[in-house]
Amino acid sequence: MSSKILIVGACGQIGSELTLALREIHGNDMVIASDIKRPKSPESNSGPFEIFDATSYSDFENVVKTHQIDKVYMMAAMLSGTAEKFPDKGWDLNMTSLFNVLNLAKNKLISKVFWPSSIAVFGPTTPKNDTPQRTIMEPTTVYGISKQAGERWCAYYHKRYGVDVRSIRYPGLISYKTPPGGGTTDYAIEIFHEALKNSKYTSFLSKDTALPMMYMDDAIKATISIMDAPSQDIKVRSSYNLSGVSFTPDDLSKLVKQHIENFEIDYEPDFRQDIADSWPSSIDDFEARKDWNWKHNFDLNMIVKEMLEGVKSLEHVN
Repeated sequence: MSSKILIVGACGQIGSELTLALREIHGNDMVIASDIKRPKSPESNSGPFEIFDATSYSDFENVVKTHQIDKVYMMAAMLSGTAEKFPDKGWDLNMTSLFNVLNLAKNKLISKVFWPSSIAVFGPTTPKNDTPQRTIMEPTTVYGISKQAGERWCAYYHKRYGVDVRSIRYPGLISYKTPPGGGTTDYAIEIFHEALKNSKYTSFLSKDTALPMMYMDDAIKATISIMDAPSQDIKVRSSYNLSGVSFTPDDLSKLVKQHIENFEIDYEPDFRQDIADSWPSSIDDFEARKDWNWKHNFDLNMIVKEMLEGVKSLEHVN
């Protein structure tokens, strides 16, 4: 069978960087990028690109057969903030696209699936600190509900049909290469752009809201690592906890101020504050470290340095 890879949602925050990383490893022609529309971005032009709707099984199947796809990274999703505005659309996109890829694997058209979950599966009754792999989950957002349901379906399809599906619960992700996608942790990206442009930022989360976060390079490394791991090492078939660093907007702003002395921040919490308050402050990812040797590289100081340099380079290009 072909070892070609399909990335669905290749134009999103994670998908765009994952596409380039996988093409660097496997070659441009072996990685098919796809999304519901073609963007004006380098990753869409660096190799094959397909436009299709991931909620259409027939369209999905056609792309898989046309390119003889073996592995799928199912990255298309409507994130937390946006899904709260469009609950029906958020549920439909997040769940139908998952069923489509699981059924393609069940029908032996593909051999391996990656599907991303999120810390949004947790809720206000979940232990806030060092949230364990197995714990109370009572999500309060459309995004979180869809991800929790998706985790159960992944575990079901693995147990019932032998589908090789793998998943990690992403924390908040930080990158300068793509714009924020409507998530509750987007302040940690926006702050760098506003600090360099205006020396001022208004945070939509309160100053002491601690959340688990991760630099995108670490998230990409984890995503590729779990897919490369031997099948017998993947003990959790719902989704693995994944941890990087935890910090508050106040922690982040103080480090930004060390680089930009006249930087100022103020706080005007919006509807995303309630979402953030329902999520953990820190994550225990012992099982990912034990099962497939996960380890993050970037601490907060490194993230701030990388983000400031990266956003500056973008401004220079523009």
